[in-house]
Amino acid sequence: MDTTQLALLALLAGVVIGGSVAAVIMASVRARDRVRAQTSLDIPEGVREVLHGMDDAAVVIDASYTVHAASAAAVPFGLIEGVALPSEELRAVARTIRTSESAATSTMRLQRGAPPAEPRLVVVRATRISPRLALLVIRDITERERVEQMRRDFVANTSHELKTPVGAVSLLAEAIESAADDPDQVRDFAGRLTAEAARLALLTSRIMNLSRLQSADDLSEERLVAVDEIVASSLEAHAVQAKSAGVEVVRGGTRGLYVRGDPQVLSEAVGNLIANAIAYSAAGSSVGVGVKLADNVVEIAVTDRGIGIAEGDQDRIFERFYRADQARSRRTGGSGLGLSIVKHAVQRHGGEVVLWSRPGRGSTFTIRLPQTDPPLDQAAPKKRKRPKRRAAGVTAPRTVPTNGDIL
Repeated sequence: MDTTQLALLALLAGVVIGGSVAAVIMASVRARDRVRAQTSLDIPEGVREVLHGMDDAAVVIDASYTVHAASAAAVPFGLIEGVALPSEELRAVARTIRTSESAATSTMRLQRGAPPAEPRLVVVRATRISPRLALLVIRDITERERVEQMRRDFVANTSHELKTPVGAVSLLAEAIESAADDPDQVRDFAGRLTAEAARLALLTSRIMNLSRLQSADDLSEERLVAVDEIVASSLEAHAVQAKSAGVEVVRGGTRGLYVRGDPQVLSEAVGNLIANAIAYSAAGSSVGVGVKLADNVVEIAVTDRGIGIAEGDQDRIFERFYRADQARSRRTGGSGLGLSIVKHAVQRHGGEVVLWSRPGRGSTFTIRLPQTDPPLDQAAPKKRKRPKRRAAGVTAPRTVPTNGDIL
């Protein structure tokens, strides 16, 4: 074998050996990369930016359930970077995706904020983003479920409440037909039929009003409105009721104040409070309607000296169809929707309604609305002058309380 052949053979052997060494090196590098990828806790590029832009709570966790990245909305749930997941239910969801490439979803209740904050109903979706990292997205559905439950309750309660007057109308119609030969009974049944029809019409009207107030639509007739106009309209609408019940309605307080809103909706809200105060007051007593301005908030207070509301009922008094006194509601034909309408009407105007009540002493419902500047052609309301001191033996005129005191 000559020198040239030996050189070619050596070159071929070198190429084979070099290729084998290179292949071993590349295989080693790939194996190292695979091991590094499986054990790496580096968050992929862009994940943090996505988390910061999310409205839902979201976290990236490792196999030991430690949080490595979190959105701002995750902090109230106690999901903080460098801290392990506080909930065993969250850990259970994370465990389900360790050996699965598909996402896992679960519904649970999580504490948001420190106790006594109520647990929130959430939907948790877990997804793998690397062999050792997983993404948990937590969507709070508490309000959505609450609204859905309110809708179901509203439909059920409405159906129940409508059965009574509808059934009464049907029975009275049959009674009139069977008593056609007795004019006295016909007149009696006809009067009761008229009363039940009026009750049904009132209930239907209030259900429609409440549905309109709970809708997302804007108020149709929103404008600058005088509080004096609201109070006067409400008093006029219930003058006959007050006279029939033998109850005196007294109006007092500051005049010339303005708010922004729908005058019809606000008048109905104040009117519902006046109607309730009259219905729950004894004959010969009085109901006070007072207006005052406090810290740019207009307060319209309706005070009665009726039976009052027990403390246990005060938290539920604004619920639909809730009646603190069932027997009196049946006698007065109450629908249980009046105070719910008041609450939603005031909330739609950016205000609130506050209750003060003591059993046996009476109640004060106060509507609080943001004040609005009066029209340019109206002067600002003047402060009432303090009454001069009278001589002994002369009684000062009675004023209407607006701070929760009883008349």
